[in-house]
Amino acid sequence: MIYNPYSLAGKTILVTGASSGIGRATAIECSRMGAHVIITGRNRERLEQTYSLLDTMLSQSHSLIVADLTKEEDLQLITETIGSIDGLVNNAGVNRIKPAAFVKNEDLEYIFQNNAFSGVNLTRALLKKKIISRGGSIVFTSSISAFYNAPGRLLYSGSKAALTSFMRSFAVELADKHIRVNAVHPGMVETNMTAEYISEDELKRNLGDYPLKRYGKPEEIAWAIIYLLSDAAAWVTGSSLTIDGGFMLK
Repeated sequence: MIYNPYSLAGKTILVTGASSGIGRATAIECSRMGAHVIITGRNRERLEQTYSLLDTMLSQSHSLIVADLTKEEDLQLITETIGSIDGLVNNAGVNRIKPAAFVKNEDLEYIFQNNAFSGVNLTRALLKKKIISRGGSIVFTSSISAFYNAPGRLLYSGSKAALTSFMRSFAVELADKHIRVNAVHPGMVETNMTAEYISEDELKRNLGDYPLKRYGKPEEIAWAIIYLLSDAAAWVTGSSLTIDGGFMLK
């Protein structure tokens, strides 16, 4: 057997927001590292596309659950459907760009419900049912926007900052259960959501702010998440791992 402290063989990992982008890449890479992967998302068609890409060489079976994490009944569906898990990747999220003066309560509710509260509520539900195994790992997908603000990003930045704070609270509370909790903070990553909310001209302008002169790829974020899920990170909890091509150095 080849020694690999980053292996996920024998582990069951639940990945939310797995229908595209970082979530899809994380699910695929976890399957390649030997994990039994459970994927969830709202869009059945895109979720099934992800499912078709999961590696079955090391783990012969994976699972798919169509669910909206902002709905209590769907959270219940997940907790009643899955068995014990070793890892949870709270990746589901959305974006909405608006100048601060035009932000409405419905915008705040939509962004915070999807980006912060849904992950907290899922984690809470899984903990209550004792579904996350002792020695397990929880990873939240946050963003450098939790630390860095730009015009029109009040909603997204605020929700990711809240998520990071929630992560730290979970890390403290779950330490005695030997459940680790961490977050990754990506910079600009080449995903459908990025293309949807940021114009091509703006992407070209912003590229100069990245010392490595390129944006990240979803799988590069997935590899960092795998590190935090693996036994290689057994002494890591409450950490915010920035993956941004050097952006925050500027």
